[in-house]
Amino acid sequence: MTITERALILTLINSIVLQTASAEPKEDVLRPYDGPSVAGVDPTTLTGKVMTGYQGWFNCEGDGAGLGWTHWARNRHKTFGPGNVTVDFWPDVSEYDDDELYTTAFTYADGTPARTFSSHNRKTVVRHFQWMAEYGIDGAFVQRFTHSLHDKTKRCHKDKVLSSAREGANRYGRTYAVMYDITGMPDEKLITVFDDWRMLRNRMHITEDPAYQHHKSEPLVAIWGVGFNNEIKRRAGLEPCKELIQKFKADQCSVMLGTATGWRRQDRDALQHPELHQVLLLADVLSPWSVGRFRDLPGVQRHAEQYWEPDVLWARQHNIDYMPVVFPGFSWHNLKGTELGSIPRLRGRFLWSQVIANKKAGADMLYIAMFDEVDEGTAIFKCSNTPPTSGGSKFLTLEGLPSDFYLRLAGQAGKLLRGEIPQTSEIPVPH
Repeated sequence: MTITERALILTLINSIVLQTASAEPKEDVLRPYDGPSVAGVDPTTLTGKVMTGYQGWFNCEGDGAGLGWTHWARNRHKTFGPGNVTVDFWPDVSEYDDDELYTTAFTYADGTPARTFSSHNRKTVVRHFQWMAEYGIDGAFVQRFTHSLHDKTKRCHKDKVLSSAREGANRYGRTYAVMYDITGMPDEKLITVFDDWRMLRNRMHITEDPAYQHHKSEPLVAIWGVGFNNEIKRRAGLEPCKELIQKFKADQCSVMLGTATGWRRQDRDALQHPELHQVLLLADVLSPWSVGRFRDLPGVQRHAEQYWEPDVLWARQHNIDYMPVVFPGFSWHNLKGTELGSIPRLRGRFLWSQVIANKKAGADMLYIAMFDEVDEGTAIFKCSNTPPTSGGSKFLTLEGLPSDFYLRLAGQAGKLLRGEIPQTSEIPVPH
């Protein structure tokens, strides 16, 4: 047999192998969950819970999603490395397995290549829910960004993340709920969000899942982006929002609305409209966005006096539950070019002061933004104190605190909320 003939045979064999592999059915991430489920957090109510937001939008080249370095790099099609970066924290990946890590073009001081994670990796998302269980965080709002649901590749990634979160919540006794972020969704297409929900109910049987979060005896759906003014790019119109909310209510769902800080007085970031309150009254839970609305400890107190305290009273008077948003700090230096650490964490004091203020205001549930948001520097999961510094890139650190410090603090927030520990301005987590 000549070399040419041998090469031809090998080519044919490789072709057959590739065709066979492509013919294999892909994992059906939308099938009903049939894995183990551990009884843990009470899934019937939000009351007494500390929930966190789970973006799940990080991709790496080679993770199988076909989305490149999404949310790590400014240009996702180019190598994630110096000059092509959008995150301000570097995750602590010391506990991840090799099959969860993807090599970047960053290097540490000793020349070792820096690696990071992908939200497309099932094992990683499940690991994150394990951390929630270990540190006492009740569950997560899994973000589902509606403006890209029409894109098959991006939708497949969202489905995979939701499926992985479902598994993690069930395996570790946490809860999860779908949060639709409607920012950027054209008004005429907003109602199609409900079609996605019906698909999740029909295919995943999501509302029958033991770990799915309910409230007031009905499955909970969160809709984020209702009632903002033009400060939010391509905000949703009020009438289309009303129609969508009514669709979910007719489907026997409890509805949580992520709305503007100034919704009650219709100031600051809120839409000024005579029917705004009528639409918000359709909600079972109101959750005004507060990330970036104050920058220091005096600002926390002013916000509590002007917004959280009167908001809680208004909500109670109208028989609506109120879920304030708290955050550990903020930074988008690599994303927007602003000051690194523009809203300082103050070694946990910034977040804890918000928790105390909301407890005093009478809040009985909290939403911590966010679990994994390293883009805007709000992540509470394990981040590194020794990020890569090659190429002059700058990242924040946890100021020498243990990488799990904010996970521990979030767990303590839940205990404070439920009256299991006393109210004190002293941070109940050792530094």
